[in-house]
Amino acid sequence: MKLIVAVVQDKDVPKLMEEIVKAGFSATKLASTGGFLREGNSTFLIGVEDDQVERVLDVIKKTCRSREQLVTPVTPVGPGESYVPYPVGVVVGGATIFILNVDRFVKI
Repeated sequence: MKLIVAVVQDKDVPKLMEEIVKAGFSATKLASTGGFLREGNSTFLIGVEDDQVERVLDVIKKTCRSREQLVTPVTPVGPGESYVPYPVGVVVGGATIFILNVDRFVKI
């Protein structure tokens, strides 16, 4: 058995949850915050059998897309930090996925 931990941008969350359920899987969604842009995202916990991992990954790939977003940099706080005084395009979205082995699963 595997535990899929997928961190996705909030814009992709409603569609991803809908597609996961439609594909016959269940997931637990946790609110989380990204470190780089300090924006909201969500972390999905999805437990599946080994042979179902690729199906879940296909749903995530189909649903979560990378996109470019303009970000206004934060003023530097410490010495040696550089500052760019205009908005910068950064790639956001997609998903960061961890696949972990599960020794035991108990549902009560």
